[in-house]
Amino acid sequence: MSDKLVTLAIHTETKARILKTVLESEKIDVTVENVGSNDSNQPTGVRLKIKESDLPRALNIVESRNLFSYSEPETYKTDDGRRRILVPVDFSDYSLKACQIAFNLAKEIDAKVKILHVYFNPYYPTALPMAEAFAYQGKEEADFQNILDRVNKDIQRLCNKIDEKIADKEFPSINYSYVLKEGLPEEEIVAFAKDYKPALIVMGTRGKNQKSADLIGSVTAEVIEMTEIPILAIPEETSFNDFKQVKNISFLTNFSQRDLVSFAGMMDFFKTYNVKIHMTHIEDKTTDKWSVIKLEGIQSYFNKQYPNISIDYKLISGQDAITAMDSFVHESKIELIALTTAKRNIFSRMFKPSVSRKMLFQLDTPLFVLRG
Repeated sequence: MSDKLVTLAIHTETKARILKTVLESEKIDVTVENVGSNDSNQPTGVRLKIKESDLPRALNIVESRNLFSYSEPETYKTDDGRRRILVPVDFSDYSLKACQIAFNLAKEIDAKVKILHVYFNPYYPTALPMAEAFAYQGKEEADFQNILDRVNKDIQRLCNKIDEKIADKEFPSINYSYVLKEGLPEEEIVAFAKDYKPALIVMGTRGKNQKSADLIGSVTAEVIEMTEIPILAIPEETSFNDFKQVKNISFLTNFSQRDLVSFAGMMDFFKTYNVKIHMTHIEDKTTDKWSVIKLEGIQSYFNKQYPNISIDYKLISGQDAITAMDSFVHESKIELIALTTAKRNIFSRMFKPSVSRKMLFQLDTPLFVLRG
């Protein structure tokens, strides 16, 4: 096969930059040429040329990484053995933050990412107004098609922004795609996750000063309590973009058997990261001797099971558990709180808020919520 230059693809400038970066990282030389022009004398596309001898390898790279294939309605039905991360978005800045953290984690654990947006059709007679921005609220005069058109434009705009960040190396280059669903956000997210079977759901949230108005309707809080899948809730003011920047994780324990299962599940995500785990128990009264004994027992267990992980143990007492935890977070520079929670029925969710829900609304620390 000769080394003459052949056209591999023609893309927009942003996508061409991404593909060029990917190919050159694989030691394939790429030549670019502008293609066509519009009325402003600006190129309408970029042609990428490579040596003919590199063509088979380049095509394999493009196909294997599934570059630029966003909408894959059948993807979740195909099991290629890779883990999956689901990222529900509402096109806000904190959704982009969640995407960045999800992409970096996916790169580390060799997973693919599915971006999900649920839009709300206000023209159903039984439709209820939503308090959370995961629902796409159309104007009264807009019809359903206008809503759908806007949603498609928004998701493409988000994908273009992600592509730009990949080209600028702010995001890693991974396999990702999107899916759009119509309905009530928390219900559709849970239903899709049940079918898609992700290893993790990553969701952005507002800062604590903006959450109070959405206490009842928070989609993130509802999904946490409705699904069996681990959830990572990322507040918009989260200081890190990559778990490589995380040094301290607090794992809340009640000394139950399911905490041991949850801890193992958490470490499956963090085993390649250099983090310190703070095993934390909170009491609403003065620490008693049984708590000390239980903590010593769990310390002995984890020292044997995880000899290479740095773990310390902390008993926290206080009438207000959230306030006590907030103080501990700041004193110990905790960047992530992990906890185990149980699936709850609607009565419990309405009248007895869970610890995870309270922390979601009252703390600005990312939460990693697991099922034991």
